[in-house]
Amino acid sequence: MRQDDDTPFSYPVKVGHISANPVEVTISADAQERAGLAELWSVLEVKALSATFEIRRWKRDGVRLKGRVTADIVQACVVTLDPVSSHIDEPVEVVFVPEGSKLARMAVTNETGEMLLDPDGPDAPEVFTGDTIDAGAVAAEHAALAIDPYPRRADVAFSGHIESTEADDRKPSPFAALKDWKKD
Repeated sequence: MRQDDDTPFSYPVKVGHISANPVEVTISADAQERAGLAELWSVLEVKALSATFEIRRWKRDGVRLKGRVTADIVQACVVTLDPVSSHIDEPVEVVFVPEGSKLARMAVTNETGEMLLDPDGPDAPEVFTGDTIDAGAVAAEHAALAIDPYPRRADVAFSGHIESTEADDRKPSPFAALKDWKKD
């Protein structure tokens, strides 16, 4: 995982201090961090952001974060631009391995160089540099991915523009161009 110095929400975890026994960590964003996240995510307001992670060793030199991220945000309705509140509650499971680890490399499975990935399988491990991972950035990333890109108030319908009708979707007859043609 890339470490950013300008990340609005950060909770660094020293990898060397993580033991084989899992440790539960609960983090939440303060007012300044929430304001920075609102600007980063282009939403009106981030009312709350918190995450609970179980942090433990993974294999020999990796780290696994597993838990939940919750957030309450306010966005602008795409139809009326009125504020729309929404709640985010997402499960998180991320594995980190150090840079250069054999576990970080994806296996090439055929002779043409194509990688075959299972969409339902586990994600590939994230790579970290140095001796820390940022649990806050993981929480912010998972919350950002769960934001509705087109928020709309429940009582609003956008009826001013209709993309197509059933008549538009029917295929035209191949003889429709010939109907106005006459023999002289």
